[in-house]
Amino acid sequence: MGEWQGEQNWSNYNQQDWNQQQSQEFQQFDYGNYGQTDYAQPQSTPSPRPPSSQGNPYLATGGDTAYTGSMFIPDLQTPPAYVPTQGASGFEDEPPLLEELGIKPDHIMQKTLTVLNPMRSTDAAIAGDSDLAGPIVFAIAFGSFIMFSGKLYFNYIYGIGLLGCLAMYCLLNLMSLSGVSIGCVVSVLGYCLLPIVALSGLSVVFSLSGVLGNILTGAAVGWCTLSSSKLFTTALEMKSQQLLVAYPCALMYGVFALITMF
Repeated sequence: MGEWQGEQNWSNYNQQDWNQQQSQEFQQFDYGNYGQTDYAQPQSTPSPRPPSSQGNPYLATGGDTAYTGSMFIPDLQTPPAYVPTQGASGFEDEPPLLEELGIKPDHIMQKTLTVLNPMRSTDAAIAGDSDLAGPIVFAIAFGSFIMFSGKLYFNYIYGIGLLGCLAMYCLLNLMSLSGVSIGCVVSVLGYCLLPIVALSGLSVVFSLSGVLGNILTGAAVGWCTLSSSKLFTTALEMKSQQLLVAYPCALMYGVFALITMF
């Protein structure tokens, strides 16, 4: 009986020792290295982390790195600099709005200076430009000055201007070899109306029915005729035909001068 109790106590002691040993091995077991090391052998020190797992809490091994809850936090890194693709252009490469609308301030200035100084040389591309911004402004200013002097002649200005442009268009197409567009004719005749516009501004201040008024009117008509004939011959390469082009131009600007005087 005593021997049986001694054997039972010895077995209980062995069972407790084995349970304690298994508990220690279970606590020291590294789940990060499961399948790589022998789970029966306790791990005293954590294995070093591979370079690819640096900064990644999911691939980190050992007990020195704990999960910090960064699962739903995006990786905030500095985005790469934007490099435009081939063919893409920014706002710096786009042309100005006036040029997209067909209005060229440089051509307007050059053409206006040529009208003010008929002896000034100009480029054929600028002389033959079909810009209509200047003619519209000058025609409105001409009608406004006449209206301030007590005469409402907008219908006569537009009617005479339209007939004169059509007549000059037909005449220049017969005289030149390269031909001319209706836009070029309207642009040149409209820009060269500037001296008549200045004359109509003077008519608001004093009357042009006297001798001084006649002299100023004749000078304005000659100025307009010289400027327009030079622009036409420069644009259409008709250097030897300037006097022939000047005659119909003088007739049309003479009508505008008569409207201004009376």
